[in-house]
Formats: sequence, C-alpha cells, structure tokens
Amino acid sequence: GAMSVDSITDLSDNTSKLLEALQLSHPHELDPRRSRGKKKPLSLNPITWQVPRIVDRCCTHLETHGLQTVGIFRVGSSKKRVQQLREEFDRGLDVFLDEHQSVHDVAALLKEFLRDMPDSLIPRELYGAFLSTATMEGQAQLDTLQLLLFLLPPCHSDTLLRLLRFLAEVARHAESSWDPEGHEIPGNKMTVSNLATVFGPNILQKEKPGEKDAGALNFEDSAAIILVLQRLIEHHHSLFMVSPEMQCDVLRRLFQTDPDVIEYLLRRK
Repeated sequence: GAMSVDSITDLSDNTSKLLEALQLSHPHELDPRRSRGKKKPLSLNPITWQVPRIVDRCCTHLETHGLQTVGIFRVGSSKKRVQQLREEFDRGLDVFLDEHQSVHDVAALLKEFLRDMPDSLIPRELYGAFLSTATMEGQAQLDTLQLLLFLLPPCHSDTLLRLLRFLAEVARHAESSWDPEGHEIPGNKMTVSNLATVFGPNILQKEKPGEKDAGALNFEDSAAIILVLQRLIEHHHSLFMVSPEMQCDVLRRLFQTDPDVIEYLLRRK
C-alpha cells in the first residue's frame, strides 16, 4: 500500500520511537473496518494500522470462504492463478477476492508472500531470541514473548497480529460441529499444531529465501519454531496488549522528556 505522511513527521525521531511503544495500547485499533472501494493509504503514524493489503485481503477471504475447507493450506493450488494474483497485487491494483477465487489459491498466495518477504515477519535478528523461549514454561515464557513482540517494528507487529488472529480463527473450526438442525459442519482439520507446522518456517526464518542453507533447519530448531508459533497463536490477544503499568511507565517517561507528545496523543484519541 501507499505511504502517507501526517503531523507525526513534525516530531523528532526519538519521539517517534517513544510513540511506537504506545502503538499496541489502543484496543479499538485492533479491528479496523474498510468499506469496499474506499482507498485508505497506510500512514507513518505508528498509532494507525499497518498491514499489507495482500495479507489483509487473503485473511479476510479465507475467513469468509475457507474456514470449513478440509486441509486448507495443505491442498495443492494452481501455480498459474496464484502467480496472476501475486502480479496484480505487486502492480498495486486494488484486488478484491470473492467467492470466485479458489480458497486453495488464496491460501497459497498468503504463504508465498510471508515466505518471500525480504525481511521475515519476525525479523531475523530476533530469530534466536524467539526460539530460546521454547525452553521456557508458563508465565515466564509468555512474559518473554510479549517483550520480544514489543521490539517488532509497527508494520511487522500489526501484520503478525492480523495473521495470528486469523490462524486462531482457522484452528477454532478444526473440529466438525453441528448446526441447529442437526446437520454436520465439517471441520477443516487444521489444529493450532498443524497451522504452526505450516506457517512457522515462513514467519521465523534464519536465512533469507534463496540463500545457502535456507530452509535447512535441524530438528531442534524446527520443533522450537512450531512450539513458539503455537504459543503465539494460542495467546495472541493477551500478548499484544500493553499492561496499564507499562503504559503508565511510557507516559511518565514522555511527560518528563516530551510533554507535547502527551498532548498530541490526547488529541488523537
């Protein structure tokens, strides 16, 4: 998507970094609504939602049409159709995905985009830190994951949250259920563990795609990646919420160093 510049650019670089710390503390920003045909460019303001159009459109399409598709993300797709969709997004076209697109094509497009990002969704410099949480347990593991998530750039953080929220919804439909009339609604069979196995290597990458040894993970790393992504899917809502105590610490720091930023934030709200 395009980038727009607003009054955030009047603030110093240091202040912008401090504002990023408050980015996740606005729950109403977590569920944006976009009307069909309305163009809403991304902003450099870290309080706004920064998710690539291709990711949001793919997730929305699959939430609408693919939750009951058995083996979603594991069944083959049409390489030709996936490539065509990818080229349309790459050209900046406002691509709307509807019921005419194959669920498996859109699923493959989402996986490809995440796999081929120049910098992986969880930046490579944090690869080792995220994997180290696999050896932790309980609240200590979740606390460490949350602090690591706070280190992500805003666009990575927003996009990861959108993806995790979507994957949790897919996992919620893994088992078969029954409608009020007693008809069986087939489950998609994609549990949290299955989804973590499919998406883990695309989100947590040690090497860039195409580099020597890229994709050649040892068993320990592969198991750790799956476990870490499972935890992120299972606890995404609480992990992405800044506690009142931490928010107060940031505001106290801002009040001491940049009081005009407090006024700016209050005007935004």
